[in-house]
Amino acid sequence: MTLLKLRRVEKHFGGLPAVAGVDLDVAQGEIVALVGPNGAGKSTLLKAISGLQPPTRGSIEFDGRRIEGLGAHDVRRLGIAMVLQTPRSFESMNVLENVALGALFGSPGSRPRVDRARDRATAMLEFVGLGDRAHEEVGNLTLHQQRFLELARALAGNPRLLLLDEVMAGLNDTELQASIDMVRTARDELGLTVIWVEHVMKAVMSLAERIVVLNFGTILADGEPHQVMTDPNVVAAYLGDEIDTHV
Repeated sequence: MTLLKLRRVEKHFGGLPAVAGVDLDVAQGEIVALVGPNGAGKSTLLKAISGLQPPTRGSIEFDGRRIEGLGAHDVRRLGIAMVLQTPRSFESMNVLENVALGALFGSPGSRPRVDRARDRATAMLEFVGLGDRAHEEVGNLTLHQQRFLELARALAGNPRLLLLDEVMAGLNDTELQASIDMVRTARDELGLTVIWVEHVMKAVMSLAERIVVLNFGTILADGEPHQVMTDPNVVAAYLGDEIDTHV
């Protein structure tokens, strides 16, 4: 089943196309990695899907509904959650309160009661391994833990599609493996579909089931990871350097 369908999606900034006519279908349950050189349009495409930066042209269809004209809050309540590279937590709130916001304002349908939102937040903190940090200040968490906090807040709203924007950058090997395992577990146990922008190729080759390569705002390649990442056109797009696909 196709969950997300993009047709001729463009996003311009001052007349310059960051995304230049992307057609993309994503099936329910897939883990799709968006890769490409800096400036290829990857993060911009995610933000167009999420409503943070609506497309200049084209259509975006989620579960059969056109969403390209909706605001980010409406897209979120339809079941699309996005986690950014830089954590954006509320430092005046503790860890549990931060995650509860995702349930209160990101869940489909009517807003849940506060007690149910807190219960959902508690469950998602346990899911990502932060259950014992629920009542701590956000500032006490490491970068890796703060990213898991952001993931828990996204999951608290019961999304169907999870958009991840370079959430594994800057992690050590242990943290990287934990993040890979967590995304896979979230897909498998919560029934999510994942679209994920990433530069860490070790993570991409370990986790992605499909890779879509963007270059200058257009799709250069789309397919099985090892086949795509050894494509001569893809290698050339990475400034001519051979890409290490070993994990």
